[in-house]
Amino acid sequence: MPKEYDPRMHSAEHILNQTMVRMFNCGRCFTSHLERRKSRCYYHFDRDLTSQDVDEIETRVNTIIESDVGVCEEFISRGEAEKRFDLRRLPDQAGETLRIINIGDYDACPCIGEHVRRTKEIGVFQIYSTSFENGVLKVRFKLAEGFESRGETTRIDDP
Repeated sequence: MPKEYDPRMHSAEHILNQTMVRMFNCGRCFTSHLERRKSRCYYHFDRDLTSQDVDEIETRVNTIIESDVGVCEEFISRGEAEKRFDLRRLPDQAGETLRIINIGDYDACPCIGEHVRRTKEIGVFQIYSTSFENGVLKVRFKLAEGFESRGETTRIDDP
């Protein structure tokens, strides 16, 4: 059963995670709380982000969003997924055939949640605060209208 996250926010989380991996080699978030208005991701990290870090993350995430990259799914065996991905966050009931969400060639990740069909549907990504304590970086973010986010969002599982 898929998690019921807002598709825009959930797709933005995937892009943020890949951006953090590429910029800081920190791995994807170990937990997140995704809500329609505001969300947060938690990373194992060694410091808080600087304002320059935040600006660069926002720029990179928004570049992917604005480029209108396609979001698609593929299905692979659990064995193949274990070779390619960290499956620790995937629920046990995910089964033997796993769904991988691909955001263009920028990100690929096992996932059971709903996503947009194209990144422009997400809107403008904004980090509104960060904090660091005991080796954990918390990144709080929201989405603003922009690019092509107005109107109906099409979900990846819509026909």
